[in-house]
Amino acid sequence: MDNLFFILSKVLWAFLSPGNLIIFALLWGTFLLSLNRIRSAKRVLYTTSLLSFLIMAYPFSDYLMQPLESRFAKPVSLPEKIDGIIVLGGGEDLKRSLSWNVEELGLGGDRYIAAAELAKRYPNTPIIFTGGSGLVQLQNTHGEGALAKTLLTTIGINSERLIIESKSRNTYENFLYTKPLLPIENGHYLLVTSAYHMPRAVGVARQQGVKVTAYPVDYRSNSDDLRRWDFDLFDHLKALEPAWREWIGLSAYHLTGKTTALFPPPDEYTDSRTRAIELEQNQPN
Repeated sequence: MDNLFFILSKVLWAFLSPGNLIIFALLWGTFLLSLNRIRSAKRVLYTTSLLSFLIMAYPFSDYLMQPLESRFAKPVSLPEKIDGIIVLGGGEDLKRSLSWNVEELGLGGDRYIAAAELAKRYPNTPIIFTGGSGLVQLQNTHGEGALAKTLLTTIGINSERLIIESKSRNTYENFLYTKPLLPIENGHYLLVTSAYHMPRAVGVARQQGVKVTAYPVDYRSNSDDLRRWDFDLFDHLKALEPAWREWIGLSAYHLTGKTTALFPPPDEYTDSRTRAIELEQNQPN
């Protein structure tokens, strides 16, 4: 069943990706033109052209991305003691790394920077990396764990501290395969992943009984005062594609029982503690 879920998710995303949808719409409009169905073709092409222009001209994708990224705030005060730091894969560029036989980071490379910072903050704590290949055509390359280990040791983490899990293909399998490897079964762990991905990751962790505190990184959206008409299609797609995929992923995971809620909320204790600290810091002297 897990294999079917993985394959279906990749096939469906090929048709639901915003960039692909635009291309499919253009192809459909062109096909209608070839059939001399001018009115229908105009409707498709005009609509597609307008949507493409809006996506290029203004970061409307922020409105999809910001709710995801703001769901879990970075802790104002880190716990004094934790039992491990869980880093989800996705910060590395596996395809280019294998292509050129070098260690390449991708858009989520901040996950490794955060791992290095937290490793210094907790010098005796295990660093648990979990992630194989999320690409159907790059399964069983045996390069995922080795790549992560090389990257983590390169940024200064002693290899003896590392626990590497490299079989998982998605967020559900991240925790399914990592849970038996945890140094303390009912311990408390910091979870490092992209901010937009944190709600789904925390939801899966809770469903599988892994206690985590979110440590989000790799933000993709703009603040309200920096949002402009800038005509930067590539930059806007960097937020639109993962945000759209994440909302679909949250829905699919909730429907299949892989998360505790459709949009998992922050932990009540952690959230209230964070607000208390913020209020205390904002009190006049």
